[in-house]
Amino acid sequence: MLTEKEKLDALTSIGQELSQVQDLDILMEHILREARLFSNADAGSIYIKNRNRLDFKYTQNDTMQNRLTPGEKLIYNIFSIPIDCGSIAGYAALTGEILNIPDAYEISESSPFKFSRGFDEASKYRTKSILTIPLKTIKGEVMGILQIINATGNNGETQAFSEEDEKFMAHFAGIATLALDRARLTRSILLRMIQMAEMRDPKETGAHVNRVGGYAVEIFEAWAKRRDMGEKEMNKNRDMLRMAAMLHDVGKVAISDIILKKPGKFNDDEYEIMKMHTLYGARLFTENQSDFEEAAMQVALNHHERWDGRGYPGHIDINSGEPKDGFKDTSGKAIGKKGEEIPLFGRIVALADVYDALSSKRVYKEPWEENQVLDVITKESGNQFEPELVEIFLEKYNVIKSIRERYSDEDEAH
Repeated sequence: MLTEKEKLDALTSIGQELSQVQDLDILMEHILREARLFSNADAGSIYIKNRNRLDFKYTQNDTMQNRLTPGEKLIYNIFSIPIDCGSIAGYAALTGEILNIPDAYEISESSPFKFSRGFDEASKYRTKSILTIPLKTIKGEVMGILQIINATGNNGETQAFSEEDEKFMAHFAGIATLALDRARLTRSILLRMIQMAEMRDPKETGAHVNRVGGYAVEIFEAWAKRRDMGEKEMNKNRDMLRMAAMLHDVGKVAISDIILKKPGKFNDDEYEIMKMHTLYGARLFTENQSDFEEAAMQVALNHHERWDGRGYPGHIDINSGEPKDGFKDTSGKAIGKKGEEIPLFGRIVALADVYDALSSKRVYKEPWEENQVLDVITKESGNQFEPELVEIFLEKYNVIKSIRERYSDEDEAH
C-alpha cells in the first residue's frame, strides 16, 4: 500500500505521465491502473457519458484475473446504463457526488441509488467497498465515472475506502479528466479524418478502424512480451500503434469515387490506381514531427505488403512514387518488401485488417463464417502473414473476438 508521501509524489508526476498517452483506450487502461494503485483497490471500471447514458468502457479485476491461466486476459462485455437512480454509477453521474460505500450489500432500501448483485452472482465475485468518483471537466460537467472496488488492507482483507482515499481520488480524478478530455479530442480528430475516407469508401467506418486498432494492440503486446520488452517501451508503442492502425487507409481520400464505390471486382488498371492509397496515406505523414506520425506513415505505406514479398507498394520512394534503385522487377515495377523488410507495425496491421475485412459485411459480400476466416488466416501463415504473428493471433483469438463484439457495426449504426 502506498504511503501518504508516495501518493503525493505520485499525484505530482501523474499529470505529466498521462499527458504522454495519446490514445483514448490506452489512457483509460492507464488511468484505472493508477487509480487502483493509489487506493490499493482490487477492481475498478470507467464509464464515459454518452448523452443521457453511461457507456461502460473499461474494467480491471485482480481477483478474476488471477483465476485465469498466465498470459490470458480478462474478457468483459460492453454495455450502457441510464443516468438515474437505478445504479450507483448512474446516480453519481446524475448528482455529481462522490459516493463512498463501505459495503454494497448493506445499502439501505431507502437509499436513492441501487446496487445489483447480478454480476457478483454470475462471476462468483463479492463486491464490498465501492468508491465512485464523477469525472468533471473544468466547466463542472460530468464526462464520466471512475469507480474503484474493494480496498485491500495490509492484512489482505477487504476494507472500506477511507476519507483520505476520497481526498486523493478527488484530486486524481481532476488530473485524469484533463487527460481524458485531451485524448477524446485527439480521437475525435482521428475519427473525422476517417469519416472523410468513409464518405469516399463506406467500408472505412469508425467501428472498423477501432477494431483494427484493438486487434493490432493485442497482437503487438503479446509479441513484445515474448521479447521481454520493458513496460514503459511497450506502452509507448501500444499507444502509437493503436492510433496509427486506425489511420491505415486514410490515403483512400485521394482515390476516385468511381473506383472506391465500385461494387464488383477491379480491372487491372483500377487495381493499380487503388494500390496508390498506401502511398497517398504515407505522404500525409512524411514531414513527421513525432514518433506517432512516423508510425502512421509506416502503417499506411506497408499494410498491404506480404511476408512472401508479393504485396504492394514495395520498395518505392515515397515522394516520387518511383521504385528505389536496385528494386525493380523486369517490368519496371517496384519489388515488394519481404519478411522483416516490412516494418513490424505494417506486418501487424496487415493481419488485423484482413481478419476484419473477411469477418465483416461489405456491399459486395456477407461476413464469412468464423471457421472460413480462421482457415484463410492459418493457410496464409508464411505467405501473406508472418508466421509468428499468426501464432499470436490464434493464441489471443478469444480477446480478438471480444474486441470485435465491443466495436460492432450495429452499435455504430445506432
